Amino acid sequence: MAEDFLVKNKISPKSIDILVVNCSIFCPTPSISSMFVKRIGLRSNIRSYNLTGMGCSAGLLSVSLAKDLLKIHKNSLALVVSLESLTHNGYPGKVKSMLLTNTLFRSGGTIILLSNRKQDRRRAKYVLQHLVRINMGFDDQSYTCVFQENDEEGHVGVSLSRRTMHIASNALRTNMVRLGPLVLPYSEKIRYLWSLFLQRVCADPKSKQYIPDFKKAFEHFCIHSGGRAVIDAVEDNLSLSEEDVEPSRMALYRFGNTSSSSVWYALCYLEAKGRVKRGDRVWQIAFGSGFKCNSAVWKCVSDVDPTCSLNPWSDRIHLYPVEVPEILDT
Repeated sequence: MAEDFLVKNKISPKSIDILVVNCSIFCPTPSISSMFVKRIGLRSNIRSYNLTGMGCSAGLLSVSLAKDLLKIHKNSLALVVSLESLTHNGYPGKVKSMLLTNTLFRSGGTIILLSNRKQDRRRAKYVLQHLVRINMGFDDQSYTCVFQENDEEGHVGVSLSRRTMHIASNALRTNMVRLGPLVLPYSEKIRYLWSLFLQRVCADPKSKQYIPDFKKAFEHFCIHSGGRAVIDAVEDNLSLSEEDVEPSRMALYRFGNTSSSSVWYALCYLEAKGRVKRGDRVWQIAFGSGFKCNSAVWKCVSDVDPTCSLNPWSDRIHLYPVEVPEILDT
């Protein structure tokens, strides 16, 4: 996949200056980043990073690391590989909270090429405008809601707490508070501040805190496909429509929870449908163990080809969306 990606974009492996790889569960020796250096033939002096154990939000965390490195290293290319491999990490035990990972998670991966070179501006598809990261690890319940541990029989598995959705909602609200001032129009900011004034200064018992309409800031939403409950929670918190969450629901239906790469599968769905237009803004929302909520805001700056052969949806996008049976939509 990596070789095809570089050939398609006419990029020489020797021109890659930064490599960031993330994979939460699978952590071999040599590292996956070293495997990429050998397989693709990257330079010996490449700045290589291998992130593990960062959960489903690690894809945007890797983009954040690459962004910070590109601020320092001018005229550079950064290759970000976001993947998950579950082959060696199936749970063989009987604890129900750990068995869910066997049925929900799937292997998957994506490659993103970031650049700060002037000559790449004309062929770039998106510009990264904002990236907001939230880590709730200071809270005990947040820290343990997605937790790898041994069961009573000694089997290693990942346990999912029943409070995960509540914790995810709190993390999302915290992220929204920090992201809102960066992206919301002035009308929404004023309405939000006015509701706070009525509540805290005037102590008006009838007033409720206003939740800003983020649909006025974004045209598209790519939510981490962590499960039906995750998508439902974000849909309710942001008052989104079925069309807004369709990319994430279809990504979950076809590919399962591909962990850190799921937000990219959702974006590829939008591209294959031809919905992303020049000037559109896309909000990617990812959740992960720790507990983390990361947001990335991208602005489309060129015409996107919906028939791209590297798009995982291009061969059957005409079959979607589909009506998901209740028994499968979990």
